[in-house]
Amino acid sequence: MRKFQIAVIGYNKDGCTEHAKNIAFEVGKEIAISGSILICGGLGGVMEAACRGAKTNGGMTLGIIPQEAFSFANEFCDIVICTGIGFARDFIVATSADGIIAVGGGVGTLIELGVGYITRKRMVVVSGSGGVSEIYGGKFLDERNTVPLIIAKDAHSAVEIILNRKQDENQNS
Repeated sequence: MRKFQIAVIGYNKDGCTEHAKNIAFEVGKEIAISGSILICGGLGGVMEAACRGAKTNGGMTLGIIPQEAFSFANEFCDIVICTGIGFARDFIVATSADGIIAVGGGVGTLIELGVGYITRKRMVVVSGSGGVSEIYGGKFLDERNTVPLIIAKDAHSAVEIILNRKQDENQNS
């Protein structure tokens, strides 16, 4: 049976605050505890902190990096996909996940949320994490009102909201 895959998206190392890193670590920890696989962009900032949280708690991590060389990935990625396609890798991160959790973030995070919106993924933003998560949390990305960006109070709640979608889908199949 395929394991559930949760993407963690957010600030890269340049814009990441210590607060966002702490939240991301906790999100990674909760993903590992749930038995799900953590998917991310494989680099620094939120991505590295989330992977570290997952690895510290026995989880599996997959990094989808924009470069062509494995050496660019953070040290906490178990599996690295070298795309060599630059920022277009954001589409792969978002479409490879069953659900998406955003911690802060800038325009790259917004792109991933946009892809999640188009593909109707369950998306959660962690309250107080800053960036586009704060700007768009609790809203829809356009007037079609397709998928809301659900606000979670903390990492545990964020993962629970994503996992509830899994349970909803299992009951409907």
